[in-house]
Amino acid sequence: MSPQDPAGPTANRWLIAISVMSSAVMEVLDTSVVNVSLPHIAGSLSATVDESTWVLTSYLIANAVILPISGWLANLIGRKRLLLTVVSGFTISSVLCGLAPSLGALIFFRVLQGTTGGGLQPLSQAVLLEEFPPEERGKAMAFWGLGIVAAPILGPTLGGWITDTYSWRWVFYINLPIGILSLLMISLFLYDPPYIRRGTLRVDLWGLGMLAVGMGALQIMLDKGQEEDWFASQFIVTLAVIASVTLTAFVIRELYTPQPIVRFRLLRYRSFAAGILLVTVLGFVLYGSLVLLPLFMQTLLGWTAVTAGIWTSPRGVATALCMPLVGYLLGKGWDGRLMLVFGFVVASMAFFGYSHMSLQSGTWDIFLHQINQGAGMAFVFVPLTTLTMDPIPKAETGYATSLYSVMRNIGSSVGVSFVTTWVARRSQFHQSILAAHVTQYDLGTQEFLGLVRGFFFHEGFDWSAAGRSGLGVLYGMLRQQAALLSFIEVFRVMGFLFLAAVPLVLLMRRARHQRAGPATD
Repeated sequence: MSPQDPAGPTANRWLIAISVMSSAVMEVLDTSVVNVSLPHIAGSLSATVDESTWVLTSYLIANAVILPISGWLANLIGRKRLLLTVVSGFTISSVLCGLAPSLGALIFFRVLQGTTGGGLQPLSQAVLLEEFPPEERGKAMAFWGLGIVAAPILGPTLGGWITDTYSWRWVFYINLPIGILSLLMISLFLYDPPYIRRGTLRVDLWGLGMLAVGMGALQIMLDKGQEEDWFASQFIVTLAVIASVTLTAFVIRELYTPQPIVRFRLLRYRSFAAGILLVTVLGFVLYGSLVLLPLFMQTLLGWTAVTAGIWTSPRGVATALCMPLVGYLLGKGWDGRLMLVFGFVVASMAFFGYSHMSLQSGTWDIFLHQINQGAGMAFVFVPLTTLTMDPIPKAETGYATSLYSVMRNIGSSVGVSFVTTWVARRSQFHQSILAAHVTQYDLGTQEFLGLVRGFFFHEGFDWSAAGRSGLGVLYGMLRQQAALLSFIEVFRVMGFLFLAAVPLVLLMRRARHQRAGPATD
């Protein structure tokens, strides 16, 4: 393969795919494995758990700022050079994170890690979309999605095992061999396509400034909103105003500047615009459920973190098994829109299944729903990426994948904030409703308290202490039932969201290589 012939033979395409995928999976995996290590990090660095959450927030802020401009940066300095730079930076900053002597140093190195890692996902996706011909893009996106979707699902289990077996520092050190391998393969096999003209773009400093301030404010607001009681906090209100004003001004500027760093004009393609909306919903539900299910398993079912991690893994396994099948079917000419509808419906059924769980649910009660969700996600992720990027000219692919990744990440941040806020607020609401029906005049309540009080009395408590203990047991059960109702509601909301996304699929066009005649959008 040569710079003049970037497509190269099929073998080289897959070597390129492996080289860019290894770096992208490294970044996605790192985001999820750190979550479970926060208590260990806090204890090791003499910080509170609340302070340690800035290890996550700082990374997400830096990531959110860089993500939208990765396509522009590739055109500015060259895609191969940019990939080598960000992979090197991510690998080095990972090692520095593992060596961090204090929380302040760790947060600083996480900012560096987020800055360099922000472009890995859209860049790897753009490379694959360009290297593979249209009829093979389904296979390429199946391979790409295998890591991007499965990594955050399997990450918490891996992170917990590494932290418990070795140390939280090894969560960062494991990036070193992967990064070195990725650097070697990118150096050997990747070349810039001829339409990337390095250094011909001017730097829009005003646009960059507005983007950095706006995305940073938005990410902090979403990450800290529930903790700060949302708009009851002056801090959150200020962030919301800053984000709204600066991002609105940024969009207006980008629409009228001759060399935008984010190309919103790509939304004129109908399939791309619909895909952007759909991937936002996908990010919302996928990442919201990644927080919701382990929380349900641990707080209500009483499972350990390891058990919860193990029993969320069937979802990742189902996704991994179905991804190649989906890519194969797309390559055989199956209509991606029908597969997309099928995936949304199957995944929605999984969430409606979750909504029927109870406090007595066991591991096998959740197993089938996990399989359904994983399979549905595979039938959503691959066709969605393929159809969304299909009308985009090759020279614009980097800009398109950047915007696509940004909206998926914004959807995921909103989804995580939504589910945590919903569970907290609706649990309080249901608790007040249930408490109104539990009174000293209710015969059922009197009977239950009598039985529990008698139990504690026979266990050696005096009569007064036994009564107080009985009330404590009753209150604990009431709180559990209130929390269960809030989880059931949010599971149903996610199921309806996926069903509501189905009509948007009708706006998308069939892939160009599958149409009978010339296509226009």
